[in-house]
Amino acid sequence: MAGDVQRLRGRAGVAFDPGPFLFVGAAVVLAVLVIVPLGWLFAISLQKPDAGSFTLANYVEAFTSSIYLRPILNSLILALGVATIAALLGTPLAWLIARTDLPGRAWLRALITAAFVTPSFIGAEAWILLAAPNSGWLNRAITSFTHANHGPIDIFTLGGAIFVMALYNVPYTFTFVAGGLELLPVELEDASSTLGASAWRTMRAITLPLVTPAIVAGFIMSFLEALAEFGTPAFLLIPARTQVVTTQLYLFFQFPVRTELAAAYAMPLLAVTLGLLLLQRRILGRRKFTVVGGKGGRRRLIALGPWRWPLLAAALVVPLCSVLLPYLALLATSLSRIWSQGPVPGNLTLYWYHWALVENEATRGAIIHSLGYGAAAATLATLLAFLIAYTANRKLFPGAAALGIVCMAPFVVPGIVLAIGIYAAYSHPPLLLYGTAAILIIAFTTRFLPIAYANLNTMIAAINVDLENAARTLGATRIRALRTITAPLLRRGLLASWLLVFIPAIRELSSAIFLFTPRTATMTTQIFDFSDAGNYEAVATLAILILAITLAIVSVAYRLLGRDFMETTRT
Repeated sequence: MAGDVQRLRGRAGVAFDPGPFLFVGAAVVLAVLVIVPLGWLFAISLQKPDAGSFTLANYVEAFTSSIYLRPILNSLILALGVATIAALLGTPLAWLIARTDLPGRAWLRALITAAFVTPSFIGAEAWILLAAPNSGWLNRAITSFTHANHGPIDIFTLGGAIFVMALYNVPYTFTFVAGGLELLPVELEDASSTLGASAWRTMRAITLPLVTPAIVAGFIMSFLEALAEFGTPAFLLIPARTQVVTTQLYLFFQFPVRTELAAAYAMPLLAVTLGLLLLQRRILGRRKFTVVGGKGGRRRLIALGPWRWPLLAAALVVPLCSVLLPYLALLATSLSRIWSQGPVPGNLTLYWYHWALVENEATRGAIIHSLGYGAAAATLATLLAFLIAYTANRKLFPGAAALGIVCMAPFVVPGIVLAIGIYAAYSHPPLLLYGTAAILIIAFTTRFLPIAYANLNTMIAAINVDLENAARTLGATRIRALRTITAPLLRRGLLASWLLVFIPAIRELSSAIFLFTPRTATMTTQIFDFSDAGNYEAVATLAILILAITLAIVSVAYRLLGRDFMETTRT
C-alpha cells in the first residue's frame, strides 16, 4: 500500500491528463453509433429517391396500400396471441416453482433458462423438422399410426408461428412473476390460511392480484418481442405467403431496394415499442409491497399432495416443446446423412459436422465471423458502456447524465429497425461500410450496448467516489485512478457485461440479415440461406453449434458469476 502511495505521489508532477479527451471521445463514438443511424432513419423516411426535398409520400404509400396494411394486422394478431399464451403458461409455472413442493423444481427452472437462451428462430427450424405438413417427424408418426393421407399439423401458418414464439417468450412472464412472488410478504398469505382459506383460494384471492403488475409487464415484453421478431416469421410465414411487419421490411430490401419506404414503414414499430416499454417500466416501478409489523416470516412451500405428479407432468409440457423435442430434432437431423430418414444405422453420421467445420469454406468462415464479430462487439460495447457510465455517474461535464439516456436508446429500437438506420447511414460516403465486417460490428455493438451499460451503471454508482478522490489527491490523473482503482473493483461486472453482449451477438439475425454480404456471412445468416435452400441437415448442424457455444458460455458464467448472471438481459 505504501508503495502504491509513493507511485501515485511520484506522478504528481505530470501536467497532461488525457482523461477529458477520452471521455469526450467516448461521447462522440456514442453519438456515431446511436444518434447518427436513428437520425438517418427519420430523415430518409421523409425523402424520395433522387429528390432533395422532404415529403410525406413514403408514409402515405406505406399506410394507405392494402398490401402493406395486412402485415400490420397480422403482426398485431401474432403479438397478441404470443403474449397471451406466454402469460397463461408462464404465470402458473412461476407459482408452481416458487411456491409449491413440486418435484424437480430446480430442473424445471434450468429448462426454462435453456428456453430463454435459445433463439426462437432456431426453435422454429426445429419445429419445421417436427411439424412440416408432409415431412415432419410428428406428422409422419401420426400418419403411420392412423394411416391418414396427411399429417394434421401444419407449422407453416400464423397459428404455428404463434405457438413457436409463445414457447420462447414464456421465460419473460415466468421471470417477472417469480420475482414478484419472491417480494410478496408471507404475512398476507398466512393471514388468509389462518382464516380458513384453501391454498387455491389464497392463490386466487391474494397472491395472483398482488403479482398482476408482474404478469402485465411480462405480457408487454412478450408482445414487444413478438412484434419485433424477424427470424421465426421469416422461416414459418414467408413460405406460407403470410407477411408481418418485419418480413415486409425484409421484402423492401429485395430488388429493387426501397430504403425510404422501409424507413417510413418502420416508424410506427419504433413508436409502439417506445410507448409500451415506458408503460412496462411504469408498471414495474409501482410494484411495491409494504409489510406492517416487522420482517416477513420464513416462506413455506404449499403441499400439493396427490397433485404433485400430475402437475409436474403438466409443467413439463412447456420445456418438452421448447427445449427437449427441438433439441432432439436438431441433434438427430445433424447426425443424419439424410434428415428424413433419421439417425438410424446406415444413416447415422458425423459428416455434417466435418462438412461445417472442415470441408465447407462458407460455413467455416461464418463460424469464424460470428465469433470474431461477437467478440469485437462485446469488447467495444463493454469499453464504451464503462466510459459512458463513469462519465454519467461522475458528471464529468455539463449534460453528462444525458449520455446514459442515449446509451439506453437502442433498447427501444427493434433490431430490424436499427439495421435499416445503420444501412441508411453507412451505405454511402463518407463512411461507406456496407459489405465490410465493420458495419456488422457496429450493428451488434449498438444493438446490445444497453445491456452492458445497464449492468455497469449500477455497479459504478455503488462505488464510493472518495476512493478515486483520494488517489487524485495523491497526484494521480483521473485515467490512472480509473485504471488502478475503479476498473479492478468492476472486474466481475466487466466480465459479465462482455459475456452478456457476446452471447446475443453470435446468434443475432434480425440486424445481420440486412447488413451481411457473402464475404461477411455469420452463422445465423448461413442458417437463413440454408433453410431457404431446404438444406436442413446444414441448418441443424449450425443450430447445434450455436446452442452448444451459448450453453457452454452460460454454464461457465453461472459458475464464475453466480445465478443472477442473466438478470440484466431479462429486465
